[in-house]
Amino acid sequence: MPHIAQPAITVGIIANPASGRDIRRLTAKASVFPTAEKANMVQRVLGPLGRLGVDRVLMMPDKTGIAAGVIRALRTHHATHLPPWPQVDFLDMPITETQEDTVVAARMLVEAGAQLVVVLGGDGTHRLVAAAAPELPMATLSSGTNNVFPDLREATVTGLAAAMYLTGRVSREKALKPNKRLVVRYGEREEIALVDLCVTRHQHIGARAVWEADTITELFVTFAEADAIGLSAIAAAVATVPREGDQGLRVVCGPTGQPVLAPIAPGVLAELGVTRAEALVPGTEYRIEPLMGSVALDGEREIELDGRTPAFVRIDTRGPLTLDVPATLAAAREASMPSSIFQVAASPDSRRLASGRSDQ
Repeated sequence: MPHIAQPAITVGIIANPASGRDIRRLTAKASVFPTAEKANMVQRVLGPLGRLGVDRVLMMPDKTGIAAGVIRALRTHHATHLPPWPQVDFLDMPITETQEDTVVAARMLVEAGAQLVVVLGGDGTHRLVAAAAPELPMATLSSGTNNVFPDLREATVTGLAAAMYLTGRVSREKALKPNKRLVVRYGEREEIALVDLCVTRHQHIGARAVWEADTITELFVTFAEADAIGLSAIAAAVATVPREGDQGLRVVCGPTGQPVLAPIAPGVLAELGVTRAEALVPGTEYRIEPLMGSVALDGEREIELDGRTPAFVRIDTRGPLTLDVPATLAAAREASMPSSIFQVAASPDSRRLASGRSDQ
């Protein structure tokens, strides 16, 4: 029988040069996420991908030094006797040094047949990728300021889980998990948010980030975790909303409301009043009353409100699929580790480990 060539396994990498370097470095005590570390994170992803048989990586280029650091590392790595990395190519695209680079790169990865994209950035970067390539699964790595949606995890571990999924060692059903999203409709325009949608009295987009709590009029979230940093921490001060399920939360703010304290940015504790909260349910559009202001999506102002046109918000479960790193690695272990390995152990501790029991 003739040999049938298998299609190449291709993974994309988008590392946002601007993430971790926004205005909150001036208004708060957020740390700077250096370019060299982002380049190092990419290299730590490449190791497991190459070791487990991923063929090709397509990466977004940049002018800040991430791509240059990876290119230098590739030359050095080729001269060693270490396990090979995948072939790394850079997308042939113009570099504008704006968020449009992320959008263009995500669309090009879809056209190139990438099966997964590893994203290094904050909530805003992941939102852009999800909006531009909604069907492309993401492996998330936090390298921004307010990081609620992406995982704060060692890049090597994420690369290992990605390789397990891409090479078929773990099924799609076990490796990928769905996410919720918010959709805002303003006139003919529609935009999405993955974590929070904030309505503010700021009349211009300006520096984009929201850090003045007294300008916030209402907040919509897909999930709210008690230990979150960012605007969703305001909702978390009212109620915990799990990532799973299909509901979210709407919080209306005002000076006469119940005071809450929330860490809306690194080093910034904001106190504001909450006058009302209600569950967001799929299938319902929630109207934002017209006002002169702006709408922030995942912490960054994107839409200017004219004071006349109403906006509508809805929640659904059509957000991006993301790599569930712990579940993927657990499934890979279960598939490769024979159950008999624990049966030869004789000590009480080993028997408890095999049975799943504890001392309690």
